[in-house]
Amino acid sequence: MARHESLTRISIHNAEYFAYHGVRPEERSLGGRYQVDVDLYYNATAAVVSDNINDTINYEEVLFVVGEHMNTDDPYELIETLAHDIASEILDRFAQARRATVRVRKLNVPMQQVLTYVEAEASASRNDG
Repeated sequence: MARHESLTRISIHNAEYFAYHGVRPEERSLGGRYQVDVDLYYNATAAVVSDNINDTINYEEVLFVVGEHMNTDDPYELIETLAHDIASEILDRFAQARRATVRVRKLNVPMQQVLTYVEAEASASRNDG
């Protein structure tokens, strides 16, 4: 019988940032509001048994990674690249993470359309074994 890994999902919703990403000069000089969601999938067996934060992925540390990218001195032009880089960095920094999905929403879109937001979603998965 095949052995399957049981994964738990931790989700962070609507972490809000004021940042200076975008293609247009006014986006980079005036900034705008962004929201970020992160879904992390990992084997939580050790954490469930121990009930100890040292055996899990600390979502406060995940938010620190997100904040590093959102508040960078080298802003992104595209939210697609921003979402991709955050997802990849999460996998790089948290060995327990099997998959990370990141959604970045730009809430103040400088267009002549009425819309709530524009969103990019990127997922990264660990390929080892």
